[in-house]
Amino acid sequence: MKREIIQQLFRQHYDKMQRVARSLLYDEQESEDVVSDIFESLLQGEIALIPGTAERYLLTSVRNRCLKRLRHEAIARVAANDNPNLNLNPNLNDNADDERLTDIVEFVVGHLSPQEQRIFSLRFTDGCSYEDIAAAEGISRVAVWKHLSHIITEIKRQFNPRSL
Repeated sequence: MKREIIQQLFRQHYDKMQRVARSLLYDEQESEDVVSDIFESLLQGEIALIPGTAERYLLTSVRNRCLKRLRHEAIARVAANDNPNLNLNPNLNDNADDERLTDIVEFVVGHLSPQEQRIFSLRFTDGCSYEDIAAAEGISRVAVWKHLSHIITEIKRQFNPRSL
């Protein structure tokens, strides 16, 4: 892809991509890193965009990369909890993060249905795929997506009302 086209895409979509990343990661620097990584992939020719789909692709890429980072952080936390001597991230012991996670877990237990609690746990604690969750719960993958979407919306509404 030509550099000029990528620069134009950057100017057109950077702000929107940043907003999506910040709403998921709650961290300005990580949000910038995610968006920069996507444009770097475009510059290196790793990705070829189909005309007319650039905005959709870029925003979906931001969402997916943010979710991947969040999943990696969750796995690191689980690994650190299973083995306290393992320190994958020096910030894991940050009290503010621990308190926030505790608040989220308490919210999930107190405000979500038992099925939503199981789905939340399977996805974010056990790292199960939508297909695995659907099989375990006896529902469709679309239903899993709808439950997770509702769960995330409720958590955002409770803990970051500005992101909605």
